[in-house]
Amino acid sequence: MTPAKIMNRSCVFAILLALFAGNACAASASSLQHAQQILDETPIADGHNDLPGVIRLKAGGNVAQWDISGRAASDTDIPRLREGKVGTQFWSVYVPTGIPPADALRQQLEQIDIARQVIERYPDDLGFADSASSILAEQKRGRIASLLGIEGGHVIDNSLGALRAYYLLGVRYMTLAHFHSNDWADSATGEVLHQGLSPFGVEVVKEMNRLGMMVDLAHVSEATMGDALDAVKAPVIFSHAAARGVVNHSRNVPDAILKRMPQNGGVVMVAFIPQFVSEPVRVWADELWQLTVAEARSEADLQKLTEDYIAKNGPSPRATISDVADHIDHIAKVAGFDHVGIGADYYGAENEYELVQGLEDVSGYPKLIAELVERGWSDDNLRKLASGNLMRVFSEAEAVAARLGSTTQPSNATKQ
Repeated sequence: MTPAKIMNRSCVFAILLALFAGNACAASASSLQHAQQILDETPIADGHNDLPGVIRLKAGGNVAQWDISGRAASDTDIPRLREGKVGTQFWSVYVPTGIPPADALRQQLEQIDIARQVIERYPDDLGFADSASSILAEQKRGRIASLLGIEGGHVIDNSLGALRAYYLLGVRYMTLAHFHSNDWADSATGEVLHQGLSPFGVEVVKEMNRLGMMVDLAHVSEATMGDALDAVKAPVIFSHAAARGVVNHSRNVPDAILKRMPQNGGVVMVAFIPQFVSEPVRVWADELWQLTVAEARSEADLQKLTEDYIAKNGPSPRATISDVADHIDHIAKVAGFDHVGIGADYYGAENEYELVQGLEDVSGYPKLIAELVERGWSDDNLRKLASGNLMRVFSEAEAVAARLGSTTQPSNATKQ
């Protein structure tokens, strides 16, 4: 999520200057040390970070201006990635929904260019990867394997040729829909247009399988999730989501879908977004959101409504590491330990209150693993969570593509 993406709510949170700080429970020193040892052996694979969008928004796309070799202005830089024991990072190349198709195509290419520039600018620390084997090769070289993921299928402009071109540029997953529904897939937060996937949407999913591009079901409606699971031949991912059985947010994954993960083989990668992981935060934020959507006509209105809401209801609660761990536990219980991962969704927040307490930046992953150590997770299951499950899914997607590639031609399907 870039600052423009949290359900269009970041303008609200940016002006919340009096949020309650709260207290997060800290894991013991021994648990943290154990977590760091695990991650030294099996570093984190994170499914979603919006740094390219942050650079576009805050530095006009000037990669040289947004230096991440030292401590950067927001939540992501190389020293903190190293501190967080990150070994693999999918960089999101997000483009807003609701813009003309030609603009979406152009902006998507520019976002890919920004991401590739970032990777190339820091050759001692970041290495471009586009396969499971190249991830391992980059890590062996001591670099953070860096991959690309498209967030929103609107950017293919209903063209499977465009989808294939993005694959050739290195894109290895695509989120089928984003904030709004598109011409072939319904979003979790958009208008219901297709009751899930349209026939062309099914063709998109099949072509992604043929290419070896992972199908990402974050952001989509439950009906779209179900249709995609019916259509795919390879495991799916949820690059940044959480469990609806813990927090009743439309962006979270319902238990009925989690129960299908063992058969599919996919992985749900848990996001660190307060509204997704904390029910009190979700309720507080949703009520404020509904109020501002109905009544705000200007930034001044927004600020006044927010101030009045805080005065009446108190400041927002804080989400904690424990909240995130609750979602990981729930997914492991319902879907199994083979089907949960991490997709933090760092998006350039301007103050710590917009993210989970204790996980405000990319240095915090060991603290989350330490929390799970204290909950009794085995080392083997922690390694699966850290990166093993995603690596398995990626490898299986590649194997499916190799099999389909020998028997199936590129699709010429078009949207009717």
